[in-house]
Amino acid sequence: MRRVLFLLIAIFSNLLLMAQQATVVSPNQKLVAELYKPAMNGSWYLKVEYNRENNPVEVIPAIRLGLSREDQEFSDNLKLLKQTKVRLIAESYHSIHGKRSECSNQASEVTFSFENDQKSRLNLVVRVYNDGLAFRYEFPDKGGCLVVKDEYTSYCIPANTQRWLEKWNTANENVYTPQHDGQLQQSWGYPALFQKTGTGCWYLIHEAALDGNYCGSKLSNVRNRDEYKITFPDATDGNGLGASCPSIQLPWKSPWRVIIVGALSTIVESTLIEDVCPPSVLQHTGWIKPGIASWNYWSNNHGTKDYQEVCRFADLAVAMHWPYTLLDWEWDAMGNGGKLEDAARYILSKGIKPLVWYNSGGKHTNVSATPRDRMLTHENRLEEFARLKKMGFVGVKIDFFESEKQDMIRYYLDILNDAATFEMMVYFHGCLVPRGWSRTYPHLMTYEGIRGAEWYNNTPDFTWQAPEHNSIVPFTRNVVGPMDYTPVTFTNSQYPHITSYGHELALSVIFESGIQHFADRPEGYLTLPDTAKQFLQQVPNSWDDIRFIDGYPGKDIILARRKADCWFLGGINSEQKEKTKEIHFSFLPEGKKYQLLLIADGHHDKAFAFSTRLVDSTSVVNVKMLRRGGFVAKLELVGSSMLKTK
Repeated sequence: MRRVLFLLIAIFSNLLLMAQQATVVSPNQKLVAELYKPAMNGSWYLKVEYNRENNPVEVIPAIRLGLSREDQEFSDNLKLLKQTKVRLIAESYHSIHGKRSECSNQASEVTFSFENDQKSRLNLVVRVYNDGLAFRYEFPDKGGCLVVKDEYTSYCIPANTQRWLEKWNTANENVYTPQHDGQLQQSWGYPALFQKTGTGCWYLIHEAALDGNYCGSKLSNVRNRDEYKITFPDATDGNGLGASCPSIQLPWKSPWRVIIVGALSTIVESTLIEDVCPPSVLQHTGWIKPGIASWNYWSNNHGTKDYQEVCRFADLAVAMHWPYTLLDWEWDAMGNGGKLEDAARYILSKGIKPLVWYNSGGKHTNVSATPRDRMLTHENRLEEFARLKKMGFVGVKIDFFESEKQDMIRYYLDILNDAATFEMMVYFHGCLVPRGWSRTYPHLMTYEGIRGAEWYNNTPDFTWQAPEHNSIVPFTRNVVGPMDYTPVTFTNSQYPHITSYGHELALSVIFESGIQHFADRPEGYLTLPDTAKQFLQQVPNSWDDIRFIDGYPGKDIILARRKADCWFLGGINSEQKEKTKEIHFSFLPEGKKYQLLLIADGHHDKAFAFSTRLVDSTSVVNVKMLRRGGFVAKLELVGSSMLKTK
């Protein structure tokens, strides 16, 4: 009997050693992350569960963990030493531009301390927010500079999961491809959207708080179609310059691996990517002014060479009450009546501000457009920013980065730090997608990192891709940060669009960007009916709040955004059939009346239908959208003055 008892105790002890687990639960109790190790020699992983309407849903069955350093492995050989008590995080901060002006978040944080066979330490910090999960690695030991050879983090996605993924390239300018079987095996860009089949649970995978201590990463399911592994940049990126594997200085912290989890509204409305990032490094931010800009490149690829064309687009910005106009490439070859200095004087004389384009330069890009090297070094940037400041420029657009290696991440951040010294706003083009930097560097107004309206210049394919694409990116790319799609075009570029005028008008509300470049030629805006033109003269591009009203990726979307007491709605239909949407105004404050202006599709795709009525939080309005159509609405609180701010 005693031998049997000893045997049972031994078996029980072995089971404890074989299976270890710990849980971290969100403050609202809806999201659970479980740290788990199934066997003594197995690798640790996280499992994510979401409690939807009191029904637990396994979101991700396993997120495999670990790192490979040039001197040691931190994976299968990890022993859990201890875990901290739960630390409650409750944070609020102000955002100059983005989804909402006042942001707040709550999370439960636990740090797990591991040791490998060589007695070296690795920490795993896990935060479970009400709207998602974030985790990062830490090497707490002091030491020298080491190379991280690989990161083993990988997301195991069940085969029956629906996916919206973008094939990766260095400019992040592909379209999102809906997938239902995960058959395609390749490298994928961030962010990646998934839906747990048969549930209302969605999740979006991304990374945030990337800094000069690491490289940017992507996802790859090349080895296993249902396992998306974090992967370092290709050696060939940026013309082969720079190391693919990052060098780190101990002690060290990785970027946050972030998963936004919940209903589709949670995905769209979340600010989690910014929430996990460091606060602003700027003490004074009054010079940072979000706004809309006119832009001549879309309608005339060589428009900035022509001084008269530059003046015409400055006049457009004035007529439309927009604060900015952008001088794109070839400004250094400007002629026909004036040069750069003359253009700056003209623009400033009209009461608006100029922005200007630069090539990022350097051997990492083969693009020869000049000026090439004025942003490349600290000394060159200081000289150029001082010159621009003297001429009255307030922002720069910097293009063609072509790599997310560690050296390029440092280049991005060096630009931001130097620009801040001269109170210069920044727009990155031909670049990475946002990693939450706009919180830390609020003068970073927007990024491209999107297949936008510029592609009407590039290939005939975008004509047919755009309608579906436009209703996927609000659930994917634009969730994680500002997106300069250069929207709202009514005329045609080199290739036509097949979206309705109502659809195009709606993009002014649906797409968010700290500086929003409206791309059409002057006659595209100035010949609009007065009501539609006035809408574009008044629509903000920095917001106090957001509400997801309705939609599904690739089919349609309706968003509501608030500025002060005024709400703006935008809705688009991406399908090849007309539809009527029922809009409930329950997001409005109870007991208050609003004057609704509705600008919807008319009898054909180049016509509008205008109507007004009073609504409150109990109202329901039906809106018809043409195939590939759309609408906008403005709701003004009865008794308040018309919104004048942008």
